[in-house]
Amino acid sequence: MTTFEIAGCTALVTGANRGLGRAIALALVAAGAATVYAGARDPRTVTDPGLVPVGLDITDPADVAAAAERCADTNLLVNNAGVMHRSSLLTAPTFDDARADLETNLFGTLSMSRAFAPVLGRNGGGALVNMLSVLSWLPLPQVGGYGVSKAAAWSMTNALREELRGQSTLVVAAHAAFIDTDMAADVDQPKTSPEDVARHILDVLGSGREEVLVDDLTRHVKAGLSATAGER
Repeated sequence: MTTFEIAGCTALVTGANRGLGRAIALALVAAGAATVYAGARDPRTVTDPGLVPVGLDITDPADVAAAAERCADTNLLVNNAGVMHRSSLLTAPTFDDARADLETNLFGTLSMSRAFAPVLGRNGGGALVNMLSVLSWLPLPQVGGYGVSKAAAWSMTNALREELRGQSTLVVAAHAAFIDTDMAADVDQPKTSPEDVARHILDVLGSGREEVLVDDLTRHVKAGLSATAGER
């Protein structure tokens, strides 16, 4: 089993200027990471001590390539950046929202993974964490494109794990339901704090497990995947 030592590591967290990304970045600092690069579209919004701001739009190939060059000592990549558009797959007037969800949540994450896989390999293998969602498995029509993008990102994560196993990179799929961030601000459901999600992710890295199911809802939904649609 491949485990990952957080103390002394060099990490890059995408979408780290607020919400969950910020919580993960700060948790890494508190756990003894030597360097934590905090990726954000506007690096001026990264103001926490201990974080190294990096201008990064994961949908921009030039930004991704520049980050891979600048952060060439990275041995932990946390793909946290994501978007969620609230629209139906069938009734939205265009495919624009669904395409935007896929562009960031799937292709942006894949772009970062492709750019940093050789970086991780050169630095001993390291670890790659993809922040996914219970909506990878539980469709909600009002955010259909988001669910499609996260389901595709889950499949991608599983494929990356197999490709990167040979260079001893630990690939972790992190799934959670509602997190108390701006993205879920209008959701009237129990929410997990970003700090708790970050703690779960760091715990999994230390144990070498390849999946983290943060909350009871996520664990329940994952456990029911073997049931037929009519039994759920």
